[in-house]
Amino acid sequence: MKAGRLIAVVGPSGVGKDSVMEGLAAADPSLHLVRRTITRAPELGGEDYDAVSVEKFNELAAAGHFAVHWGAHDLQYGIPASVRTVLAGGQDCLANFSRSALVAGDAAFAYFCVLNITARPETLASRLTARSRESAEQIAKRLAQATKPLPGGPNVMSISNDGPLEDTVANALSLLQPVRV
Repeated sequence: MKAGRLIAVVGPSGVGKDSVMEGLAAADPSLHLVRRTITRAPELGGEDYDAVSVEKFNELAAAGHFAVHWGAHDLQYGIPASVRTVLAGGQDCLANFSRSALVAGDAAFAYFCVLNITARPETLASRLTARSRESAEQIAKRLAQATKPLPGGPNVMSISNDGPLEDTVANALSLLQPVRV
């Protein structure tokens, strides 16, 4: 049995990565959503994640709990090493990733690809403001990072998420499905 792919879902803050991932998993239940560990307070919402303190995160990282981990936007993020068991069973996994961690992800997983989600700057600004999770300064910082280029190497598929979510999910599935055959 061939191992599953780790599909790193990337894009700027506010692009709708979590919504697209949830839509993909609903449309194709064979896709496994990876639950990240984040040094973010649990009440801030967004994706379903394990909230930990910076100290606990550092302990988990030192103990090898993460297949990949990185820092971004004053937070720490980790992809649990347990995802390797799901991949070994042949199941594809969707993980919300950072563009800065793609090289590490490509090195960590045998079958690794990237789903890059884009949106217009005004779409991003509107979504970031609506989620009420960051200050105006933090939003400006995130928007400044929105055009950060992807590193070379990994297999990258790009889609726009400016229109209806259903259209974005359908487009993403059409990109992902041929690769799975």
